[in-house]
Amino acid sequence: MNLMRGYDVCCGLENLAVYVERGEESLLQFEYSPEHVSGPGADQDPSEITYLGCDCMSTSCRPDSCSCLQHHGESYHENLCLRDCEGKETDFSRPVFECNVMCKCSEACKNRVVQRGLEYRLQMFKGGPKGWGLHTMEFIPKGRFVCQYAGEVIGLAEARRRLQSQKPGDMNYLIAVKEHIDGGKMIETFVDPAVVGNVGRFLNHSCQPNLFMVPVRVNSVVPKLALFAGRDILAGEELMYDYSGRYKNVTEKASVQETTDIDLVERKPCYCGAETCSGFLPFDISVMNSG
Repeated sequence: MNLMRGYDVCCGLENLAVYVERGEESLLQFEYSPEHVSGPGADQDPSEITYLGCDCMSTSCRPDSCSCLQHHGESYHENLCLRDCEGKETDFSRPVFECNVMCKCSEACKNRVVQRGLEYRLQMFKGGPKGWGLHTMEFIPKGRFVCQYAGEVIGLAEARRRLQSQKPGDMNYLIAVKEHIDGGKMIETFVDPAVVGNVGRFLNHSCQPNLFMVPVRVNSVVPKLALFAGRDILAGEELMYDYSGRYKNVTEKASVQETTDIDLVERKPCYCGAETCSGFLPFDISVMNSG
């Protein structure tokens, strides 16, 4: 795919175009999709509607009457910023449940944020050893939704097969999201935008990121992997998140990874340039060892 200046990498499928800064460069071939698609081994179809809706007839749902908000709590402020964005040093983000296609509330409901899609102008660029990246062309306030990380939703066995078949130098887009629920159980979601994905696949890693990822459920039990601004982000800044899922967790325990098994894997160097840079990109060895 040879890209001319002004080419929209989103192919017109998003609210806003995301242009390539250098038209003489070319992107890897991939199919653009603004949402998850079902891939090999997926337990659930991400396009399947699995949640009931609220009966609110107002423009925006209220916590004292909306069944969605009563069951899951308010996730957003009136200005659409994420409530759970206090910058606490933690390994985990609280899941979010938005109103869905079955709800009777309007599209303007404040409990509909991620499903609205891109609302800030973004632009791709290429430079340095990190390769392609994404920066914002306008100011983004802390707590605002930026973009999704969408791709093929696949099963554990397929995720392991894809990782094992990778060659040195191949790009790894696969992400494993682990959600801890009651009773000590864990839900794992594997998303790979290598072949089918959205603009989130071009986000680079940083050990001191300005974005953080939150599982957001709308119509399906399969979560949208939503990236929110962890701080105010100025126009022109590169958008980055921590591939390990941590945000603002700079304790020694969190920043130093176990080396017993991970030393057996060829680690890829990190070029984020942060003061707390670990030197290597995060890698989830449990995916390789599971089964």
